[in-house]
Amino acid sequence: MMLLAVNIGNTNLRFAVFKSETEIITWTINSKPYRTEYEFFAKFSNMYEPFGIEKDDITDIVIGSVVPPLTASVKIALQKIHKFKPMVVDRNTPSAIKHKSNQMGTDLYANAVAAHYQNYQGKKIIIDFGTALTFLGIDESANVGGVVIAPGIITALNSLVGETAQLPTVELKAPKTVLGSDTESCMQSGMVYGFLSMVEGMIDRINAEEGEQCYVISTGGVGGVYKSLTDKIDIDDRLHTIKGLKILYELNKDSFQK
Repeated sequence: MMLLAVNIGNTNLRFAVFKSETEIITWTINSKPYRTEYEFFAKFSNMYEPFGIEKDDITDIVIGSVVPPLTASVKIALQKIHKFKPMVVDRNTPSAIKHKSNQMGTDLYANAVAAHYQNYQGKKIIIDFGTALTFLGIDESANVGGVVIAPGIITALNSLVGETAQLPTVELKAPKTVLGSDTESCMQSGMVYGFLSMVEGMIDRINAEEGEQCYVISTGGVGGVYKSLTDKIDIDDRLHTIKGLKILYELNKDSFQK
């Protein structure tokens, strides 16, 4: 029995096959250009083969999405391939999480779920380095205190390059010094150290507002770049969101009709 979890984001569709609690096979597909269910069917039909997985090995599917135009197409394509209905989860899917927003994205909700149900103590901050850079605060009683949303690092970098005539695309890595000596290192300093200062500053502000040192979890595509440069992030787990989708499936599978 294997669960396939699919996180439909603005930049990527992330797939994760849970062969066990610790063995997780994961890969991504670009979200854009948007595709029809027939295009997804063709693309998904052979996607397991490189990983040594047979499609019949997949017994359960859960989907979380922040891209409504893709949700139904992905669901229908997977249903055609596997001959059973995937579970689609969102902020209204039952769990212990308590939030007051009717606008919370599924990714944020899944991040809150993963933080609460895994072995993290006290108040938590989950930083998601995705298309948007988000901070979510949650306490030990599963109450979501609130969220911060800012432009994502890659989003900001692409905007900077796209809106200027002479600035090139650069690799996202820390330069040797904060003050750069050429265009590449200057941009890397801004993107890495500039955003790192923002992240550290937001952590400090949230901790001050909450009155304690929160446990900080980072996730998302470039979270590992920033975790290695600060002691304010306690752990980086790039699969944190998709683990939240898995937990939501486990919590609700008994009432779900495939």
